[in-house]
Amino acid sequence: MMQRQAVNPSDWSVKLGYNQAELIGGMTRQFICSGQTSVDDAGNLRHEGDMRAQIGLALDNLETVVKGAGMTLANVIRLGIYATDVDAALQNFDLLGARFGGHDVAPPMTLLGVTRLALPGMLFEIEATAAD
Repeated sequence: MMQRQAVNPSDWSVKLGYNQAELIGGMTRQFICSGQTSVDDAGNLRHEGDMRAQIGLALDNLETVVKGAGMTLANVIRLGIYATDVDAALQNFDLLGARFGGHDVAPPMTLLGVTRLALPGMLFEIEATAAD
């Protein structure tokens, strides 16, 4: 059974909803997920210009892919996040807190500002590593 141990020399990141690092033990499988975005099942962009809606759908898509591996968001051990507007993304990070907080996890993450994502109008992308 996977064990997680938060590593936070100070608690500033915990106040923002994530651990600075986690020590993972007892893992049997590792799952690496490509960036998930605000697209429908046909790959069409949804919610152009709406950061909050794009984050919500990207999280839905991430959760669907993780479930496809027989895991839940509780298994996510690292996130990589890309946003065309970091301030707008941060204003909507309560969505990540609600989704991951519901599983009582705060995976380490990196948020990067980028000038563009794969499709014009795409504002947010999230990739994950999970383990069990």
